[in-house]
Amino acid sequence: MTKELQQKMSEEIAKLPRYNQEAINSLDWGDISWKIGKKNLLTESEINDLQIETGLVLVGLSELDSFAINIENNVGTATTESEEIAKEIYDEIFKPMADKMEIMVKNKIKSQNPKWDQRVNFIISGGDYSNFL
Repeated sequence: MTKELQQKMSEEIAKLPRYNQEAINSLDWGDISWKIGKKNLLTESEINDLQIETGLVLVGLSELDSFAINIENNVGTATTESEEIAKEIYDEIFKPMADKMEIMVKNKIKSQNPKWDQRVNFIISGGDYSNFL
């Protein structure tokens, strides 16, 4: 990953909520995407484009649903190759990060120790959080 891309990604990641930042920083997604690019015989320029597309999904500027299409269009791979790369990145980067965020949120909920009457009041309010502010 180029220094400029690392700097831009660090700036964008810093704007995200804490859980997202921790999940993204929990793995070296740049190195993983580099290895996936090398494995799929991408050039250095194509790998940088792949890392950009991966980073855009991580910071929420691009949809995961269009990830394979974006790889095909911006990296310059064939449809089947871009789908394979997208699946590898999903399995090795996006899924572990999502699992990490899920664990962090569950731990936070457990530590808050919600009481039964909070749930009842929330249901009675019709799900309107403003009643509790």
